[in-house]
Amino acid sequence: MPRFSVIVPVFKVQGFLRECLDSVLGQSFDDLEVIAVDDCSPDGCGAILDEYAARDPRLRAVHLPENVGLGRARNAGLPHATGDYVLFLDSDDRYTPGLLRAVADRLDVTGDPDILVFDHVRTHWWGRAGRSDAADLFEQAGTDTFDLRTNPEYLGLFLVAWNKAYRRDFFLGHGFRYRPGLYEDAPVTYQTMVTAERIACLDRVGVEYRQRRQGAITRTPGRKHFDIFDQYEGLFAFLAERPGLDWARPLLFERALDHMLFTVARPERVLRGDRREFHRRIRAFYRTHVPPGFVPPPESRRTEIRLLALAPYSAHRGLGALRGAGRAAGRRTRRTRDLVVRRLKRCWYRIQLRRPLDPGLAVYSAGHSRAVNGDPHAIHSRAAELAPQVRGVWVVRPDAVGLVPPGTEYVTTGSWRYYRVMARAGHWINDCNWAGDLVKRPGSVHVQTHRGTPLKYMALDLLDRPGARHGTNVRGMLRRSDRWDVSLVANRHSEEIWQRAYPCHFTSLRSGSPRNDVLVRGGEARAAEVRERLGAGPAETVVLYAPTPRDYRRGRHVGRVGLEALAASLGPGHRLLVRLHPGLARHHERALLLRDLHRRGVLTDVTDEPHVEDVLLASDALITDYAALMFDYANLDRPIVIHADDWAAYRAARGAYFDITAEPPGHVTRSDEELAKVFTSGAWRDTESTRLRAAFRERFCEYDDGRAAERVVRRILLGETPDTKGGGGVVDGDGGVVRIPAAVDRSARLPEYS
Repeated sequence: MPRFSVIVPVFKVQGFLRECLDSVLGQSFDDLEVIAVDDCSPDGCGAILDEYAARDPRLRAVHLPENVGLGRARNAGLPHATGDYVLFLDSDDRYTPGLLRAVADRLDVTGDPDILVFDHVRTHWWGRAGRSDAADLFEQAGTDTFDLRTNPEYLGLFLVAWNKAYRRDFFLGHGFRYRPGLYEDAPVTYQTMVTAERIACLDRVGVEYRQRRQGAITRTPGRKHFDIFDQYEGLFAFLAERPGLDWARPLLFERALDHMLFTVARPERVLRGDRREFHRRIRAFYRTHVPPGFVPPPESRRTEIRLLALAPYSAHRGLGALRGAGRAAGRRTRRTRDLVVRRLKRCWYRIQLRRPLDPGLAVYSAGHSRAVNGDPHAIHSRAAELAPQVRGVWVVRPDAVGLVPPGTEYVTTGSWRYYRVMARAGHWINDCNWAGDLVKRPGSVHVQTHRGTPLKYMALDLLDRPGARHGTNVRGMLRRSDRWDVSLVANRHSEEIWQRAYPCHFTSLRSGSPRNDVLVRGGEARAAEVRERLGAGPAETVVLYAPTPRDYRRGRHVGRVGLEALAASLGPGHRLLVRLHPGLARHHERALLLRDLHRRGVLTDVTDEPHVEDVLLASDALITDYAALMFDYANLDRPIVIHADDWAAYRAARGAYFDITAEPPGHVTRSDEELAKVFTSGAWRDTESTRLRAAFRERFCEYDDGRAAERVVRRILLGETPDTKGGGGVVDGDGGVVRIPAAVDRSARLPEYS
């Protein structure tokens, strides 16, 4: 008897069917059977099912003699199911990798509940959207089981068959069956949920719910949408036969009305000419089934539900028009207010630009003002020790305020204080570009720290890479870069590339990368603290996987490595850390797999660690593809493995300044099998790995000596010259040594700003 029986009803989906079946049969958990029900499909679906059944004994094709519809096709598959749990999957959707393993593990933890519910992501025909609206419910459920009588908020979970695993004895024992017609999921979902004594949730995106451009019945207007009334009549007939479920009647009554009102408001469902009749049917349902003393809950469509008992269709239509007018008026008011505020702030900024520069004020920004880390943070920290008279203020976006360390002064972008500080600051220090509306004043010093050594093409070099520069205004980027005074470099390679890619009026300071100081000096105590916080034992080998985004893929996220398989191949005594690029930290793809693997302890997701240096210090080896992180990590002189399975595509799309596979810092792999073998064989730390890394370090860690932040503070903030306090050389675009713009008088301290 298999653990899972997956029932797949099939009708007119030949273009999507193979992808659906592959997503089930290709799961890492293979104790399953698939019952694919051919609902007399007129296309090639039946032949595809027979083909799969012939080569995989886990799939059974059931061919129905006539078309019976989605609900009854699911029913037809139930007698063939022998698994402990039954799951339903629509044949144009697909499972995410590792779902069934995660479901099996959660069922074991929760002691085989009646129902386990998991999350989904909508995949529109033009691109993938985010997680469901119920994502917070999944997160708060944890690993406990519950029932709906004590946790009625879980009625808000999506009304579908395919986001649940039903214990087969529970489902069949209560005689649950899908009714014919549209909206067949709703009554069965509610029947099972209110009947179940033990429900569990899995906070994981398990299904990619495809929103097709054509063929979706829920987006085809017509009389079929009146089926919703028969479906809910069936639900309330079910409740009438079970007095023990009377507690659920008010909850389900409100949910039913909400569903009906949602449906009638959608022009892609109910035709304009049918809306009056549809409303009449809703009111009839209301009068028939309203529970005694029913009061709509505050979070419901309260006004509309109350109108059902009192007012005709015209009142609902008037309410809709009134709400539409109110929303339009609100939008106009907000636009007018925002326009006035923007103009006032521009005037305010122009006034501040007339005031003297403050030589004792430096502003810092990192990661497009979304973080407080990197080179600017290292400089700011060192300046607090060496130049305490220079006040440091961070610029952060409003949504990043929570990332600012306690006691750190900051302003939020676009605020009144932001424009005041930016107009008066004697020093701008950033690892990206400042906003284009800011004026670089004579006498101020703009330090561009960059975000690592460049491998991929940047700025001007992107002009012949239209795919990579999609959405990037190179001319505008260079205009903003014209404000740079000083460009920090860690090696001659970077120096050459920045002067080529950014043909602007700056000088290069051979300072090294300030954020790498801790890597060069060695931070054993800091590394031990981070390892302990991440749950890594002192004897464990910690492997960090840090991939880079792909410009050739919409959304830029591509899973190039089978993370679960990689973690398993590392074996006992190893811990896999995964850090996505900061630009993908909020990407919905992260919820598809990474979040669940982290919660299951398969790996540790360190994407949200604020300082990447901590993660580097805590790891014993690095796996990356083309991330600039490798140049920083080389300072640690620890093994690096380059996983370059798509190097040709990446280089063609983005461009690269050299071939990382020909001049790597360690072994290069091109498949999951090769990557696993490098670690299982021990090659990741052999003599060849050491030789390659030594050559890489000599070339790219040239100026990293552990004193980069101090060098920048002394040269830029304190105005010291190399011959008095030491420090790196400064060169212009022609290679000649130049002087940093003169530091202004520190004694001319201006008042602090409120």
